[in-house]
Amino acid sequence: MTKTVDSYRFLDYLTRKLVQAWINRESPRPIPWTPLARPLADCTVAMISSGGIALKTDRPFDQEGERQNPWWGDPSYRILPRTASTEDVAIYHLHINPSFAQQDLNCLFPSQRLLNLETTGMIGRSALHHYSYMGYILQPQTLLEESTPAMIRHLQEDAVDVVVLVPA
Repeated sequence: MTKTVDSYRFLDYLTRKLVQAWINRESPRPIPWTPLARPLADCTVAMISSGGIALKTDRPFDQEGERQNPWWGDPSYRILPRTASTEDVAIYHLHINPSFAQQDLNCLFPSQRLLNLETTGMIGRSALHHYSYMGYILQPQTLLEESTPAMIRHLQEDAVDVVVLVPA
């Protein structure tokens, strides 16, 4: 039995059509694949989520700016410790239903699952820090030119070998 995933199920009709039109304008490109230099069991693994997750003690992502201008999204990012739990964080994202992650953060940010993989020896270790930004940024210039290079610097400082991208 084949199951089809509907990536657009949470979008309204007009937004769905707009996003599909944008995607159809892109030509397929090769994926820049880099093989691991050592076994995964020896690697440090970090996560980056587009779920708009922040520690409750941190500055919230700016949802009001997006409410006023739906073409804008907060391009900043937040650093989350490897031990972040459901009780430690808040979800600031206007385009997802946060109720599932408010019950179990692992459905949006599987930090506990990553720690389990560390315990079983499947990975070398979970990185000290993970990262989150708000997905659905229609003007990504600041995200790409400022936030992404800053996250990469942090990943390099933590000697991260593998990054798991967790889309919201």
